Amino acid sequence: VPMNGIDHIIKLKINNYIITNYIILLLYDNIGFPYCLCTDIVHENLKMGSDGESDQASGTSSDEVQSPTGVCLRTRTHRRISMEDLNKRLSLPADIRIPDGYLEKLQLSSPPFDQPLSRRSRRASLSEIGFGKLETYIKLDKLGEGTYATVFKGRSKLTDNLVALKEIRLEHEEGAPCTAIREVSLLKDLKHANIVTLHDIVHTDKSLTLVFEYLDKDLKQYMDDCGNIMSMHNVKIFLFQILRGLAYCHRRKVLHRDLKPQNLLINERGELKLADFGLARAKSVPTKTYSNEVVTLWYRPPDVLLGSSEYSTQIDMWGVGCIFYEMAAGRPLFPGSTVEDELHLIFRLLGTPTEENWPGISSIEEFKSYNFPKYKPQPFINHAPRYAYVKICYESKKRISADDSMKHSYFKSLGMRVHTLPESISIFTLKEVQLQRDPGYRNSSYPETGQ
Repeated sequence: VPMNGIDHIIKLKINNYIITNYIILLLYDNIGFPYCLCTDIVHENLKMGSDGESDQASGTSSDEVQSPTGVCLRTRTHRRISMEDLNKRLSLPADIRIPDGYLEKLQLSSPPFDQPLSRRSRRASLSEIGFGKLETYIKLDKLGEGTYATVFKGRSKLTDNLVALKEIRLEHEEGAPCTAIREVSLLKDLKHANIVTLHDIVHTDKSLTLVFEYLDKDLKQYMDDCGNIMSMHNVKIFLFQILRGLAYCHRRKVLHRDLKPQNLLINERGELKLADFGLARAKSVPTKTYSNEVVTLWYRPPDVLLGSSEYSTQIDMWGVGCIFYEMAAGRPLFPGSTVEDELHLIFRLLGTPTEENWPGISSIEEFKSYNFPKYKPQPFINHAPRYAYVKICYESKKRISADDSMKHSYFKSLGMRVHTLPESISIFTLKEVQLQRDPGYRNSSYPETGQ
């Protein structure tokens, strides 16, 4: 995570020689552009040339860099600003299109560069185009407000497209909330058709504004709009998209940790995207202990409710099962008001856990302290296929993975081509994937608690 200016420390490798007496600090300037204290760094956003030297230009505060003794650094002549330069900005998505005329205007006002672009040159170029500037975006409507941030619907003067502006208030003593740092650090590396795109980052003295692509509504609003009666075909399409985005995250060892209908955004086409990665985190293999205060109560698995802080991708799969049921049945599966209430609802449906279906449960102090009745498992209603059950079983390691879920026969009707699409391509590019009209509208009321 880029905190206090330091991202990570790496070794310098040029022409197959490791320069061990140089320490490289990869830094970020105030618009999110990477620069470094030495040249030719191997980084995830930089490509190595055929001779082993980096294609990335140096960016020290002076525009000249002293090369290590005995190492010849390559320079480039007559270089002009290009889309490649712009796309090297970490927060700039690969598919963004700069309006016609911007680059041409910039080229006319900028002479050819005899040396690679310095950090100062890159910053000036992006600033002139409009990235990293608050005045580039127009606030329209207020969409919501939380503890640390306010979300606005906005419009980009640069592309004339609608955007979502997540304005995070900065406290001078505390700086940016850790949730914002997590969201930026993860989203800059997650590029997928079913994950919301982070377009830009604007930093001022008082706020940090994250500029996202705009989607019309979330899954909760969608279900409300169709009277909580969704076409089962549409349920299948939405579920597949949730799993597709989640499988991409899990393959990269990223846990979302806050799956709920309000964090699943949908556009007019029906494309669903995972959003709000403020509680997400990269899963480090040696470190397995996390906070158990994650995932909204209704979508939180029983092992986390009972205090477990050792979990992996299975925490997200329980939430997927609950969301699947909610789409299919038109009501939440476990709408508990407290942790104890939530556990009661889970045990009433699945049965009070035993050593047979949850090894080790009898030794968990929190479980013993509640003294739950001996509930027997109940069948699911007809509207929710048994496929949901494999996501909400007690033993976390037995919950089906997102990758395996997509291969389930439940999705056979979507065809085989949905499994071979590139990660950045929407499933709606396939003719066989289209939403149907949801059957009708009705008012659905359910108790806020299951007591």
